[in-house]
Amino acid sequence: MTQQTRKRVAIIGSGNIGTDLMIKILRHGKHIEMGAMVGIDPASDGLARAARMGVAVTHEGVEGLARLPVFDEIEIVFDATSAGAHVSNDAFLRGLRPSLRMIDLTPAAIGPYCIPVVNGERHVGAPNVNMVTCGGQATIPMVAAVARVAPVHYAEIVASIASKSAGPGTRANIDEFTETTSRAIVEVGGARQGKAIIIMNPAEPPLIMRDTVYCLAALDADQDAIRASVREMAAAVASYVPGYRLKQEVQFEALGPDNAPNVPGIGRQAGLKVSIFLEVEGAAHYLPAYAGNLDIMTSAAMATAERIAAGMAQ
Repeated sequence: MTQQTRKRVAIIGSGNIGTDLMIKILRHGKHIEMGAMVGIDPASDGLARAARMGVAVTHEGVEGLARLPVFDEIEIVFDATSAGAHVSNDAFLRGLRPSLRMIDLTPAAIGPYCIPVVNGERHVGAPNVNMVTCGGQATIPMVAAVARVAPVHYAEIVASIASKSAGPGTRANIDEFTETTSRAIVEVGGARQGKAIIIMNPAEPPLIMRDTVYCLAALDADQDAIRASVREMAAAVASYVPGYRLKQEVQFEALGPDNAPNVPGIGRQAGLKVSIFLEVEGAAHYLPAYAGNLDIMTSAAMATAERIAAGMAQ
C-alpha cells in the first residue's frame, strides 16, 4: 500500500501509551500513518519525540488539534487520555467532524467493547470503539476461548501489573477498570457473570504483566476441547502482541454438588473450574518490556485501526 492511500490518524494523549502507539504506527503502520500528536503539556516527552519525527503536534488539546492544518486529513483518532476526558473529546470532535472514527483506549466505553480476536470484525463500522482495559485485552480472549466450546457460568480475572507501569490515567480509573472489564467479560467474553481485579505490584525489579483467568464452565465440559480452544486463541492474540503467552497448561478441577462454590450473582453452582495463566511481555518500542499491560493496549488499538482503515479503503 502506498503512503498516499494510508489513512491519517491523530493520537490524543502524549503520555506513555500515546507515545508507544505513535512509535508502533511510524514503524509498522500498513493502512494507517501518523498525522498529529495531541497533548496538554508543552514539555511532554511524547510531543518532543513526535516533533523530532516530523509529526504535527499541539499542546492545546483537541481544540489545538482542530486548528492544525492536517486536521482535515485526519480520519481516525485514538484517545489515550482518561475516561472523563474522552467523553468531552469525543463530543467536541464529533461536533466538528461527525465522520471521524474514534478508538478509545480509556474505560469510558461510549462505543462498543472491542477485543480484536473476539469481535473486531463486528464493530469495524462503529463510529467509536472502546478497547476495554489492559486486563480485558489480555484475559477476555481466554474467557471467549472457553465459552465458545462450553457454557461459562462465571469468569474472574486477576491482572497483575508492575506499579511502575501504572501511570496517572490508570490510577485515576481503577473503579472504571473493574467495572468496564467485568461488563466486557460478560458482553464479549460470553460468561454469565464476571469479575475483574487489578493488582499493582511494587516489586523491584518490576515484574512482567501476569494475568490469571478463572472460569467456572459446565461440569461436563470437554477438557480437550477447552485446551485446544485456549491454545488457538493464545496464538491469535500473539499475532499482534508477540509477547503474549501461556505460562503453563490449562488446569482443571471438577466442583460437583458437594463442593460447589458460591458464585457472585448466581449462588451455589457446580461446574468445571478452568484456570489459565498468562504472561504479557511488551515489545519495548518505547515502554520497558515489563509494561506488557500498556503494550497490549497499544497493540490492540493499532490492530483495530488497521482493520478499520482497510475497510475504509475498499
